[in-house]
Amino acid sequence: MDRQCAVSLALTFCVAACGTAASPGGGTGGGAQSAGGNSTAGVPAGEGGSLTGGSGNGSAGKTSAGAPGAAGEANTDPGPPLTGKPDLVTSGPNAYWQVGGTVTEVTSGDANVTVDSTRPAQTFTGFGGAINERGWKYLSNLSESDRAKALKLLFSANDGAKFAYARIPIGANDYAIDRYTLDETPGDTQMAKFSIDRDRMYLIPYIKAALAVNPDISFWASPWTPPTWMKDGGVNGQFDKGTMKEDDTTLAAYALYLARFVEEYAKEGINIRVLHPQNEPGYSQFYPSCGWSQQAMTKFIGSFLGPTFASRKLGTDIFMGTMSNANDASDPALLNAVMSDATAKGFIRGAGFQWGMIDALNGGKLQVDKRLPIWQTEHVCGKVGQAAPAPNDHDYGKDSWGHIRDWIKAGVNAYSAWNMVLDTGGLSIESKTTGDREWAQNALLTVDAATGKLNATPAYYVFRHVSQYVDAGASVLATTGGDALAFKNPDGSITTIIFNSEAAKTLTVAVGGRKLQFQIPGDGWATLIAK
Repeated sequence: MDRQCAVSLALTFCVAACGTAASPGGGTGGGAQSAGGNSTAGVPAGEGGSLTGGSGNGSAGKTSAGAPGAAGEANTDPGPPLTGKPDLVTSGPNAYWQVGGTVTEVTSGDANVTVDSTRPAQTFTGFGGAINERGWKYLSNLSESDRAKALKLLFSANDGAKFAYARIPIGANDYAIDRYTLDETPGDTQMAKFSIDRDRMYLIPYIKAALAVNPDISFWASPWTPPTWMKDGGVNGQFDKGTMKEDDTTLAAYALYLARFVEEYAKEGINIRVLHPQNEPGYSQFYPSCGWSQQAMTKFIGSFLGPTFASRKLGTDIFMGTMSNANDASDPALLNAVMSDATAKGFIRGAGFQWGMIDALNGGKLQVDKRLPIWQTEHVCGKVGQAAPAPNDHDYGKDSWGHIRDWIKAGVNAYSAWNMVLDTGGLSIESKTTGDREWAQNALLTVDAATGKLNATPAYYVFRHVSQYVDAGASVLATTGGDALAFKNPDGSITTIIFNSEAAKTLTVAVGGRKLQFQIPGDGWATLIAK
């Protein structure tokens, strides 16, 4: 779920410079390479096309993109297609995704927002989200037409958010249907019983449905827990909590387990371009999870995972992630230990940080080769401790904007949502099984389990405002004035996204040597495409 300069002797991580180089390391991590060589990764395909977004609700009236929806809801009907990139799309409370407002070029007056195309920062490669079992379960509750609509809203370049990345769990995560791993046979160090049969029930159908919409999705994966027999301690059958064993036999077996995952998915036509060795290694939770020591992770990557991928000629890049615990003694220390070890560091092709790590990232506490791509790997999930149903409301949309803006300004090269699809309740394995805490988490699309109704949340439209008209390989541009992000696409067009926290007003953007003026809703967003 990503964006961030100083270089010390240990190559202190500075994201503002991270993506500026057009070197192989500035790509997505996709493409083929051996684990020990330089990354030949490129950006995923999929240029921005015409927008066919549905309008919001009726308070703003009908737009050129489609009929208005019912009051208080986002309308997921994409409406008729438009040709080419539109000049303007706006969203405000109860009026999301309004297409085709009037843009006027003016010659006088001051600009509210100025885009500086002379100072490109990092290269940005795209947005994405997580493919979880519960997401497919709820998508399966929809009619065939609504399920197809939901997938288009997420992955289509013409009719949706144009997500370029998708994250796959290796075994169960907190939004699996129940707890499992891909080899629960104790002592099976040769992976004779390894199987992805379980994934064929929920994950692989979801992945293939997404690929039918966008065949160029870049897939990346991470485990939440290894097989339970590889851990010390733990609860709930040892799936939850516990720590990774550190003996060579176990670490070698786990490297083979992850390699087999990549290989078996390849047989399904699914290319795992990037693998992160552990989700949240600094957190041990009442859902599938596993803690790692600095010594274990360093030895695992340098002596087992990297060499195993190289010997089996896998074209999957190893990223250092996904880091979530910003405590200096936890994930920063773990990452720095790996990056301080010459052997382990040699296998690392990027780094991934979740939403709670931005201060550590900005504060220079993390050491990594500044030429590597940096991803934000998990968007804020909502407020810890909030009860169901999850408040997928306009306020969460505004909170989402703040996180996306801050991470991109910090220098990340890619950004990932967490759950793309959930029911309206938003509860996980943890909430329903252990009673440890109740945390109803947000999603971009929700399905009402009682009515089978699909809804696009305000946060979905915030993501789409940034993602649909920012093409792979775009350069992040500096802005002054207002609350804005800007990108220069490979085709030369400049996409500017602005949030207006005030009342509706006339806004002027200086971009590409012109001053462009339009109406922006109060407490809402505008995406302006200057061609």
